[in-house]
Amino acid sequence: MKGDGPGGTGGGSPPWKEEVGGDPDPAGFSEYLAGRAKWIALAVFAAVTAVGAVRLNPSALVAVAGAVLAVGSATLLVLRWRPQLLYAAAATAGIAMLGHGSSSNIGWFAVVLIVAWCVLTGSRRDGLAYWAGTMILFAVEWLWIRADPGWGAWLTGTTLTIVFSLLIRHERDLLGQLRRAQASLAEQARTQERNRIARELHDVIGHTLMVSLLHVQSARLAVEHDPADAARALAEAERLGRECLAEVRTTVGMLRHDDTGAGSGAGIGGGNAPLPGADGLPALVEQFRSAGADVTFTVEGETGGLPATTGLALYRIAQEALTNAVKHARGSTTVVRLTVAPGEVTLTADSHGAPGTGTGLGVISMRERAESVGGTCEAGPGGRGWLVRAALPLTVLPGTGLPGTGLPGTGLPMNGVTP
Repeated sequence: MKGDGPGGTGGGSPPWKEEVGGDPDPAGFSEYLAGRAKWIALAVFAAVTAVGAVRLNPSALVAVAGAVLAVGSATLLVLRWRPQLLYAAAATAGIAMLGHGSSSNIGWFAVVLIVAWCVLTGSRRDGLAYWAGTMILFAVEWLWIRADPGWGAWLTGTTLTIVFSLLIRHERDLLGQLRRAQASLAEQARTQERNRIARELHDVIGHTLMVSLLHVQSARLAVEHDPADAARALAEAERLGRECLAEVRTTVGMLRHDDTGAGSGAGIGGGNAPLPGADGLPALVEQFRSAGADVTFTVEGETGGLPATTGLALYRIAQEALTNAVKHARGSTTVVRLTVAPGEVTLTADSHGAPGTGTGLGVISMRERAESVGGTCEAGPGGRGWLVRAALPLTVLPGTGLPGTGLPGTGLPMNGVTP
């Protein structure tokens, strides 16, 4: 039956998708009792009612009328007509008619089924309200209709049924919450991975295009009076382009994995090239110098023992800072300083250029890279003009004196950057 019932859902969403009495059904009725299961439950209810009506007590007419009322109302319950308590009460009235004060009538078992149904498919409030009503019904039958200890068994059985049904309902709700939490975590993981890949592509492509542009400009200026220098600049631009292509392939290869969990061989020669680290900073600075940029670089401390995740973050932050300096303060001097101290490594890039707004994607990318390893990165007016300062934490492995790769004080691995 798909039409509207009194208080039905009309042409809207399926009734099990709605909140009932302010008590949502997170796991979903269709998930808990899907397909033919609800009709099997109705068939069991009808069978129990039919057995109870066999006695034809107090008369055939009353017993048949009670059975029809009970089964008809239960059908509306299965169809999720509202209000639920109204049809539950009507079905119980039919059972009381055919039970006729006899605690030995098996038809009373249908009341137990209704209690479970109200709790599992409706709200807890409706289930408890119906249970309270059945307690009153059985007490009245026991005290005023027929003093039979058998009513105590029905009181106990109905109470145990609602207790177990509430426990099942609770576990079902927890399952729904767990599934939603898992879906949320999966979506967060996908978002973080997309952001990480976007940062890699932005840094690699942006750096290479900027340095290549400097080489092309140098070649254009030198092509007439110094062809050899122009050829050297163009060759360097070509080399950077090939290097950028290899890094892009490596980055995109992170998105694809074979059955063993290894990369798909996106890099040159069928394997992934190692990602750059702190030891690659001198070569990075030299690339900008060879393109005509005025960059000085100093190192204080030992960089060989830095974790790969920290080294990659330092390399990318320096790469972005130099790219921005060349882009926005062309011709000015940029001073890069790397300081490795116990517990922290600091990178600064101080440009003589005029301060900019510092609100682009590059600044955001630098900050996210620092935060991914538990550090901070600030970019803004300072120093000689525009100052980028990144401070990344270092942990020391117990008994070794060597830097570790975990977040300080947690023992947990760094996140966000995969070496």
